[in-house]
Amino acid sequence: MVRTVAVIGAGPSGLACIKSCLDEGLEPTCFESSDDMGGLWKFKEVSEPNRASIYRSLTINISKEMMCYSDFPIPADYPNYMHHSKILRYFRLYADHFKLLKRVRFQTTVQSVRQRPDFARTGQWEVVTENRDGQEERHVFDAVMICSGHYTYPHIPMHDFPGMDTFQGKYFHSWDYKGPEELAGKRIVVIGIGNSGGDIAVESSRVAEQVYVSTRRGAWVIRQVSDNGLPVDMKYNTRFVHILFQVLPMSFLNWFGEKKLNAMYDHTMYALKPKHRLFSQIPVINDDLPMRILSGAVVVKPNVREVRGSTVVFEDGTEVDKVDVIVFATGYSYDFAFLPTSIKKKSGHRIGLYKHVFPPTLEHPTLAVVGFIHALGAIMPQAEMQSRWVTQVFKGLKKLPNKQAMLKAVEDDTKDMDKNYICSKQAPLQVDFVSYMDNIAGEVGCRPSLLWLFFTDYALFKKVLWGPVSSYQYRIMGPGKWSGARQAIFTQFERMHEPLKTRPLDESKERSLVGRLMKLSLFSLAGASAAYYLHQNPPTAFNNLISMVTPQKI
Repeated sequence: MVRTVAVIGAGPSGLACIKSCLDEGLEPTCFESSDDMGGLWKFKEVSEPNRASIYRSLTINISKEMMCYSDFPIPADYPNYMHHSKILRYFRLYADHFKLLKRVRFQTTVQSVRQRPDFARTGQWEVVTENRDGQEERHVFDAVMICSGHYTYPHIPMHDFPGMDTFQGKYFHSWDYKGPEELAGKRIVVIGIGNSGGDIAVESSRVAEQVYVSTRRGAWVIRQVSDNGLPVDMKYNTRFVHILFQVLPMSFLNWFGEKKLNAMYDHTMYALKPKHRLFSQIPVINDDLPMRILSGAVVVKPNVREVRGSTVVFEDGTEVDKVDVIVFATGYSYDFAFLPTSIKKKSGHRIGLYKHVFPPTLEHPTLAVVGFIHALGAIMPQAEMQSRWVTQVFKGLKKLPNKQAMLKAVEDDTKDMDKNYICSKQAPLQVDFVSYMDNIAGEVGCRPSLLWLFFTDYALFKKVLWGPVSSYQYRIMGPGKWSGARQAIFTQFERMHEPLKTRPLDESKERSLVGRLMKLSLFSLAGASAAYYLHQNPPTAFNNLISMVTPQKI
């Protein structure tokens, strides 16, 4: 019987785990190696080894309504895209409200997590920690939740770029970047065009002599500010759009999405066009990068072939001389050094975990990894959903499949990931946000049922179908139901608008006939698409659609 739980890390995933443990009547003890909570979102002027690191100006690219915990909305007056200091402040509000910090032991590093000699009988773990004074302690816990993240070990592929040992300037990983001050007047090459590479290129280009961005594959670039000024995730990350992804061919969705992006700025003209399709990899979210390219402050180049002193040679044969700084925005390696090797069995590029959470080979499901995924969506609601499932498993309220079934599921997930996404050693964790949330919510018993809502609360049904898939949807029904969930869903756009009300204006209440016609057209398109898909693939399509509307236990 699980009672005591070790939670490793007091970042956003760790906080969710502490609360989920308390909600289920468990006794968590959280070990945090730093002197404060917040994990990645706790800014420090100097990067510290074996800890995540962010830069001074970092603003999250997920809007507040799509990143908050499911039973604690972010204050209405907070901006929609928050600076890291605001995010940390929200975490403090969350931790204070649910009294989480008294469960955290700061400046305590976990050295090892090992199965007890009697693990086959008890499922217990020995956790060895070291405090700030260097004193070692040994603890026994009934279960362990690992929340240490995957932005800890910067990856610099020196061997991929011959001649780096001859480089005469300065080079560093984006993990070490804090701000553009030291880059003023420099000639800079940024290797990598993910979100960090794009941010650093844009920010440094405002003070540098010239910035070059080198990319191996290219990237699709989307804006945070969408149609009518709405946050892009509140506009398009909806359950209706998710249903379209289930019934329409992916080739059509890629074509349509790419066409829409190219209408804003032609990715071929901007030298951004990637080798992969739009939905094969998480896109770069950056409103400023196209403008910096258009103004010449940022120049997009192919992959680096070699470095000769202060000259960088690219694969197309072009060269850039007098380079002062090379920034490696080349991702992260990941490891759980405190775990025994037997638990860290690989499946493809990733550690093989059942539904990205449970090691499938343990005799007792008393160890879980939380927040170890990557999606086009915030980690907070995903980690919270995982933690709700994990604590139910720990308590024996939910059962996992047998070992063979879990191993097969792991391999199937790896095959699907390799098929649907561009995976590498630095990006082996990708999932679809809504599909994954619904999948784990199904395990918990809190997945919203469209059919049940249609017959019992039609107004809420419309909000859930057409509105953004915010975390509140997973508190409407089932275990952990929150009485404020319905109101939170109905008022999420009010909270989105609140920080923008900075001066009084006359607001027209008239509804647009064009808008109504467009919505009617979308309904017609969805109906026609569903009918066509059902006609072409009757068994599979019918099962997929039924799974979306099957009522959950309430």
